[in-house]
Amino acid sequence: MATQSANEIKIRHATLTDIDSFRELRLEALKNNPTAFGQDYDENILQPQTYWETTLTINSEEQALFFAEQNKQLIGMTGIYRRMSKKNLHSAGIWGVYVKHEWRGHHIAESLIQACLNWARQKNIVIVKLGVVANNPSAIRCYKRCGFTTYGKEPKAISFNSEYYDEYLMSIEIKY
Repeated sequence: MATQSANEIKIRHATLTDIDSFRELRLEALKNNPTAFGQDYDENILQPQTYWETTLTINSEEQALFFAEQNKQLIGMTGIYRRMSKKNLHSAGIWGVYVKHEWRGHHIAESLIQACLNWARQKNIVIVKLGVVANNPSAIRCYKRCGFTTYGKEPKAISFNSEYYDEYLMSIEIKY
């Protein structure tokens, strides 16, 4: 992934030096968009430093974490993991897509998704899946622009403040 001028957005792999910025960004995502994520802000804010370190060191054959950065500030993130069962090695899942509110509309999420899809191609993965809360039309449009299609719906996938939220299940086949 090429770095451009200092004022432009860079998509890159996470490193351990990102720990404080990553924790802040992830907690912001969970707090500001509680129905968009399976994880919970109140649980994550209590996680020890080792939890955040472990998450940042996941870049491997099985998973990767990507950041969008502008002027050395994290403005977006997402992760991808390969399913590790012998029968599912061909499949991966994207998680935790988030872009700071003030940076939305610049197609940063699409760039993060493309980084995940490039990672999947390098690992010879043939299908990538994700879930998106059904009442998030901008995220759904983003994933469709990236080539994802809906293959199902998980009813009441997320519960928050005694309300339930369905998730659309989406996938893209990797072409070689």
